[in-house]
Amino acid sequence: MEENLKQFPKNGTTEIIKIALFGPESTGKTTLAKQLAEYYNTEWVPEFARDYLQEKWNKNQLICDIDDMLPIAYGQTQLENKSLLIANKYLFCDTNLMVTKVFSEVYYNYCDPLLGEAALEHKYDLFFLTDIDFPWEKDDLRDSPEKRESVFAVFKQSLIDNKKPFITLSGDKNLRLNKAISIIDDLTEAKKMGFSPADFVQVYEQGVPLENIKQQLSFFRNGIEKSNLVGPATLFNGILKLSEKNFQEKAIFFDKNKTNLKLEKFVPASGAASRMFQFLIAFLNEFDVENESINAYINRKKDTELSIFIVGLEKFPFFEAIDEKLRKEFPDFESLNRDYKNYYFIKLLLAKDFFDFSSKPKGVLPFHKYKIHTATALEEHLYECAYYSSSNDNAHLHFTVSEVHQNQFESIIDTVKKSIENQSGTTIKVSYSYQNKNTDTLAVDFENKPFRDENGRLFFRPGGHGALIDNLNNRDADIVFIKNIDNVSQNHIQKNVLYKKALAGILLEIQQRLFKYLYAIDAEEIQQDYIDEILLFLEEKLNIRTPDDFYELSFENKIIELKVLLNKPVRVCGMVKNEGEPGGGPFWVKDEKGAVSLQIVESSQADLSNESQKKILDNATHFNPVDLVCGLKNYKKEKFDLRKFVDHNSGFIVEKNTLGKTIKSYELPGLWNGAMANWITIFVQVPLITFNPVKSVNDLLKSAHQSQ
Repeated sequence: MEENLKQFPKNGTTEIIKIALFGPESTGKTTLAKQLAEYYNTEWVPEFARDYLQEKWNKNQLICDIDDMLPIAYGQTQLENKSLLIANKYLFCDTNLMVTKVFSEVYYNYCDPLLGEAALEHKYDLFFLTDIDFPWEKDDLRDSPEKRESVFAVFKQSLIDNKKPFITLSGDKNLRLNKAISIIDDLTEAKKMGFSPADFVQVYEQGVPLENIKQQLSFFRNGIEKSNLVGPATLFNGILKLSEKNFQEKAIFFDKNKTNLKLEKFVPASGAASRMFQFLIAFLNEFDVENESINAYINRKKDTELSIFIVGLEKFPFFEAIDEKLRKEFPDFESLNRDYKNYYFIKLLLAKDFFDFSSKPKGVLPFHKYKIHTATALEEHLYECAYYSSSNDNAHLHFTVSEVHQNQFESIIDTVKKSIENQSGTTIKVSYSYQNKNTDTLAVDFENKPFRDENGRLFFRPGGHGALIDNLNNRDADIVFIKNIDNVSQNHIQKNVLYKKALAGILLEIQQRLFKYLYAIDAEEIQQDYIDEILLFLEEKLNIRTPDDFYELSFENKIIELKVLLNKPVRVCGMVKNEGEPGGGPFWVKDEKGAVSLQIVESSQADLSNESQKKILDNATHFNPVDLVCGLKNYKKEKFDLRKFVDHNSGFIVEKNTLGKTIKSYELPGLWNGAMANWITIFVQVPLITFNPVKSVNDLLKSAHQSQ
């Protein structure tokens, strides 16, 4: 490459961030370059070709031709290098040799090798691809506005083919300017964090805020502070205990007051069922049917789960379907010995070209066998929704799913919904959402450096169920019932409906008091005795203890503090007696400011190396079955922004195997843990019959999932 086509790499010892404006003619490049240079108090590089070609036109009325391409390239490079010497932190290039290269190829179907090589060699931290939604402005040097779309496509493809870091800018000039400034500021920060321009563009396209990544890397380096457990929440000490009559009264109260409310059932249902069949997958991988008996394998591996599965085989809701398929695949099936029958049963259950249960979402698997049909978990949720999450004969059911699974959900719902609607007299409206990609989190290696895939790209993982706070935040409902996809029952349906309605009744009673006080605050009707009443309500009904310095505040500041405490989303959580199930439980927790509140805490959030903390965890009397009823709107019927009530310091660092390597990953604060940490929280003991999760396929053999 000739010397005068080379870029200067730096201005002295200070590295300049170079931004190239890139796009067809009349797409706002010059306007934006000037605006950005003015905003950042630095230099911009004008388009050399404009003056060069204008002078040619003025002298001889001649337009650009192929012989002008190299002189334009030389002039453009010289202008850029001169500007770089006096730039202040940033340099904005109205054009660059890549633009000249593309024009040469588009208009003349040829590009001089010197120009082509130089264009690819020139480095910029970022290209702004200027969109063609900008108004066309005709002048002596511009032609063919009708070709804008095809030319724009060529420009974009050239950036892709040559692996240049670019972001497209659209909109009017003010919108473009504001967007560009935000991007440039983030790029500057990303470079300080050690990310390359390509990394930055990947993060931008992923939609993950750079501030989130900065915080996640800090968590990896410094760890996440463990929850400070004060004590377990127990009956009459954080957990409300109701009689059967109380439950019935609360349910009746809910039914009487739900008419003007929009109700919705919210079911996290994104994951595949692979964990349900983990022991069966291991069996197929390790068992040799030709050389070992299943009984010998069970004894060798001490695999009691496999033993239970085989003994209960005929009780599974999918037994008949798989047995029928086996007999079609193996005409001599009856003559096979029992080990072969059981082996092939498990093989068909999991084989991708047969039932493939471990790859499917839990919601579409057969859970319950009735007299005339088999019901999936999905069907049971529709049935429940019609009976406790409906008002004015309308029910709303929302599933968070993986996009690739939605058609499986829709297929089942299309089959069963009408029958359930006819039976219940309720119209059920079903909707779906996916976990947002912008909630994914960056993975790191064990030196806390960003982990990269085989192509050198940053590796992001889903942020866990805590990411679903965004999905919940988008729901437009007054009251939302939350229940996991696998927590359904074949029996005790009416009892489950009663308890769910009762939790909603408690929520409505709490909201009525909250709204009454908030209206009074707005109307300036609060006197000192009213403050005392509110404080008593906060402590006795909501388990909220005011800060120690509350009584030192002025009257006006007390009112402000009370409004902050009262004006929050509310959740009423069912709690069952702890019987050793894994998962979170109810605790009193002290935050970094010394405030004590009720929280659902997972064992991984506790400091198990601290004996006193471990003792508190071990003394928990109750377990969280993820049975929540939530109030998402304030006293003015406005939706809360639920993202403002998340404790971002309560996520999890986990180890995962990816691409044959062990990596560290950050999971967001759990949906019912840290994501709801700053809600008003009420814990209520509910019977164990409300908790019927299916974590392992063998759970389907429990009485809750068997016909009685």
